[in-house]
Parts: sequence; structure tokens; C-alpha cells
Amino acid sequence: MRTDHSRHSTKPLDRAVFDKRPEVVAQARDFARAFMDGLSPAMDVQAAASVELTVSELVTNAVRHARGDACSLRLVAHHDAITVAVTDTDPRPPRERTPDLAGGTGGFGWPMVRTLALEVEVSTGPQGKTVRAELPRR
Repeated sequence: MRTDHSRHSTKPLDRAVFDKRPEVVAQARDFARAFMDGLSPAMDVQAAASVELTVSELVTNAVRHARGDACSLRLVAHHDAITVAVTDTDPRPPRERTPDLAGGTGGFGWPMVRTLALEVEVSTGPQGKTVRAELPRR
């Protein structure tokens, strides 16, 4: 994992680049927790849990479904929201799948991210895509 840190009182910015391996999902969650622990004022516990879950789901999707060898995570704190952005080199946007209620193939993450977020945006281009989710800070 490679990181860039730039902290400001109201808008800290952090970015990490991960090799696409299953264990990076836990590293991304740890990275998000450390980012949120450094914020002032502190985040609401439920809001922090939603950010951590969104990070986990978006990085998991990049690891499992996107082409390429790496993905990046960028977190930006705003006064009333946190932006989670995950970028990979696969230009295909996320797609909705019917959740597997029997367990095994998933399908729950993308709808959950869209439910938790105030706004979700997918930017695609020839170099890949970025999925951005804006989550409430409180």
C-alpha cells in the first residue's frame, strides 16, 4: 500500500493504492478508520460505520470484478460529508445483480452502497473508472 497524506483542518485528503488481492480489503478498512480517527470534530459512530462499510464494499468490488492489478482509495472530509472514491483500470461500470439469498455469490454490496450514500457517481473512461460515494458525516 502506498499513501499520500495532506491534512487540513476541515478537508483532510488521503489516498492509498492497493495491489488487487483479497487481503487489501481489510487494509482499506484500517486506512479508512485511521483517516476518520484523525478528523476533528470526530465523526458520529454510525456515520463512521457507514463509511467503513462503503470502503469495504467498493474495494471488494474492485478486487473481485475489475480488470487490472491495482486500485486506489481516496477519502475526502467535507464539513457535512465524507467522499469515498475507488478507482481501478477497468472502464466497465458496476452492474446491478440480483442478491443471492442462498449465500455464495453476493450481490448485496452495490445496492447497499447506493442506499447508504447521499449520492453515488461513476466516472468511466479509457483509463478505467472511479466510483464516488458521498456519505453523511453525522
